[in-house]
Amino acid sequence: MHSEPLQLPDRQPTLRVVPMPADLNQNGDVFGGWVMAQVDVAGAIPAMRRARGRVATVSVNSFQFRQAISVGDIVSLYAEIVRVGRTSITVRVEVFAERHHDRPIVVRVTQAELTYVAIDESGAKRELSAE
Repeated sequence: MHSEPLQLPDRQPTLRVVPMPADLNQNGDVFGGWVMAQVDVAGAIPAMRRARGRVATVSVNSFQFRQAISVGDIVSLYAEIVRVGRTSITVRVEVFAERHHDRPIVVRVTQAELTYVAIDESGAKRELSAE
């Protein structure tokens, strides 16, 4: 898959990571599961802030891998809340990779939407406070 060069969004990423050789599959690309875990962490951050407490992932509504991620890519994850329900928060996460550091290029590699539910100390679902 080929994608046109992009610029990173004009805001701070929710999370920024660099994959290591241990994160690679047999083809030399980063494991999809590693990417999914990073997306889940990034999505949980705004959900926890909005919930003002613990959240649990209840649904991966969509997940699209557009391009592979390689060792050495700087991976930036941008998460934003798109829906708030009585107990749930839906978050969209976009993932960009900065690669070819001698001739920098930015590509969108993944996009996803996840739903989290607010939970109390015992792990039971709880209602969100009004914003």
